[in-house]
Amino acid sequence: MEVELRDGNMKKESVSRPNPFPPKLAASITWLPVTQELSFQKFIEQSDLLEELKYDFNEKAELRHTETQRPFVFNYYKNVLERNSKRYQALGRLLQQYIYELLEKVCKLQKVYIPQEVDKEPRSFFFMSERALTNHPSVLLVLLQDQGVFQAGQWSQQAVIHHGLQHGSQIPCIQMAVQAHYDVIVLNPNGNFVDLKMEKEWKGLLTQNIESSSLKMVQAESFLSLQQPLQCIPKRCSNTPEEHMAYIWDYFISKTEGKDVAFIVHGYGGLVFMDLLVHRKWEVTSKVYAVALIDSEHHVGHQLGSDGQLLAWIKHHCREWVTSPKPLDKPVATILKKEFPVVSAGTEKRNLAPSCSLQSIFKYFNKALRAKTTISFPQGPIVTRSATKRKQSA
Repeated sequence: MEVELRDGNMKKESVSRPNPFPPKLAASITWLPVTQELSFQKFIEQSDLLEELKYDFNEKAELRHTETQRPFVFNYYKNVLERNSKRYQALGRLLQQYIYELLEKVCKLQKVYIPQEVDKEPRSFFFMSERALTNHPSVLLVLLQDQGVFQAGQWSQQAVIHHGLQHGSQIPCIQMAVQAHYDVIVLNPNGNFVDLKMEKEWKGLLTQNIESSSLKMVQAESFLSLQQPLQCIPKRCSNTPEEHMAYIWDYFISKTEGKDVAFIVHGYGGLVFMDLLVHRKWEVTSKVYAVALIDSEHHVGHQLGSDGQLLAWIKHHCREWVTSPKPLDKPVATILKKEFPVVSAGTEKRNLAPSCSLQSIFKYFNKALRAKTTISFPQGPIVTRSATKRKQSA
């Protein structure tokens, strides 16, 4: 299979690589070193917002002011909500680019643009590990985030800013997967369109050319104070999270062989997965062995209806972690009947649920893989003994 990489080149994936089965997951995961080369402050220095955003990540991967070492403060412009909101938006865009850099340089993932046959219009992309599309026998872990302003590699932008990369980014999850010898695909379901006016303003702020300080100040003031009307162009094959998921399933995940596929889905990502399950029923039920849902927004009754085969499949292959005051992994009672086990995520904060439940989720994956039992669903009419007799007598 050929895939287009970030530089536009095509790379043919190998289809045969020996590999032992995933070893037991280690109890602790070593956090990436925040080196000078990958400093977040360098991203800010390349923009014209250095004075407004004097922040960097410390050795604990927490966002702190470079001078006071205090957490991020939203109210930088005293009681001017619009400008503070634009500053927060600019910080989010910088964090987005920084996390993309970490995905490629620290996690060693490849950035793949879709659709592959198009290169002169706005396109979406996702990230994957080098062996994700090979027939190399392993677990393929797919990360499907919640709906929001954040992009690939983040569970929650708010958690990144206020609790650090350990809790808000998907990097710890990817590191755990790599340590367990999983392959990884990081979806980008929220990158559905490009806003031409905002992109123009943004690129103006990220110029690395030497300019006068007065011009820089004017550019920053313009970005932080003016509300521009949107000029949005949808990205083909990624107009919605559901379309993004379906495209990557059809053209990438479904074409792999020898992979045991697992999903971690958060919030709206649960609804997106159930949509895929309904529309790609036979493929998904035959390839996916476990799904970890976190505070999912799916609705079994509306999405799966009374399909007995799918209801039986999710009962055996899905588990949900929900926000709760109960300790991690304790069963949680719900108002509506759940078709699969529901346990506590070990936190009452929605944006911390993914990071708090990760260790438990990987234990679930490993246990499910060891005790793997495939429920085979017939894809055609069931031939019974009585039907055979009727056919012979006819």
